[in-house]
Amino acid sequence: MTSEITLFVNPTAGRGRGARAAQPAASALREAGFSVRTILGEDAGDALRRARDAVAEGTGALIAVGGDGLMSLALQAVAGTLTPLGVVAVGTGNDFARALGLPIRDPEAAGRLAADALKGRAPVRETDLGRAGERWFGSVLASGFDSRVNDRGNRMRWVGGRFKYDLAIVAELAAFEPVTYRMTLDGGPAREIRATLVAVGNGTSYGGGMRICADADMGDGLFDVTVVGECSRTTLLKVFPRVYRGTHLSHPVVTVHRASSVTLEAVGVTAYADGEPLGALPLTAACVPKAVRVLGAGPAARTMGD
Repeated sequence: MTSEITLFVNPTAGRGRGARAAQPAASALREAGFSVRTILGEDAGDALRRARDAVAEGTGALIAVGGDGLMSLALQAVAGTLTPLGVVAVGTGNDFARALGLPIRDPEAAGRLAADALKGRAPVRETDLGRAGERWFGSVLASGFDSRVNDRGNRMRWVGGRFKYDLAIVAELAAFEPVTYRMTLDGGPAREIRATLVAVGNGTSYGGGMRICADADMGDGLFDVTVVGECSRTTLLKVFPRVYRGTHLSHPVVTVHRASSVTLEAVGVTAYADGEPLGALPLTAACVPKAVRVLGAGPAARTMGD
């Protein structure tokens, strides 16, 4: 393991927390004896290119400092390689870190944990990822009502955190209609369903702790596919708040399937993965076992709150 590692920073994450978090994370790593270089990027494409270059040049680890958007970029650079990923979660959602039981909004602790893992004093977890086309994702692929909420929430620049998504839910309820899907699991027969949403979970949550796939295991080689069936706005309004606790899974309108690959088809539906636009359906997502090595995330890691 080379002593030079790369800090991959989104300075705008969490309304500036990314820039502020880089220094304590870097200090913790340097105190542990590592040489740290920092990469930014003029935009997402440039940042990803720089991260991939660092991996290709043999950096000892890529330490991502930001929210789920930056984690998504980092996954594109390290997935399928031997380069481990460190997570300094300081964004708005932080769902990837949350699912792996990693520190949230504590950059010094996250930096120390990454350093300990690199020195063999903390675990390194080989973690499953989802892949749709050329895009990797760590947490949840959303489609239907939740993707429309995500779209609206991303436009709400004036508010952050869970409250943003609560407001977006209320706004989308007024206009939403159930979607007709064709869903295929593990190459089996296609089934036509009317659903409010279909969420494909490698991880447990999206939107800053909304545990839509609450029982998902990032080490079992399978997605948890949560289907919220056709229901009235009143029922949806009652069910959706339960997502924060994961208790929605017991509601009669909700079903969960487990599969290593999922094909979704629907008209006029855009999918999101890790909170980032993925593209219009149809698409196929596959769960890729042990696709990334995450520093400090042990096999028994459980969900942590903020």
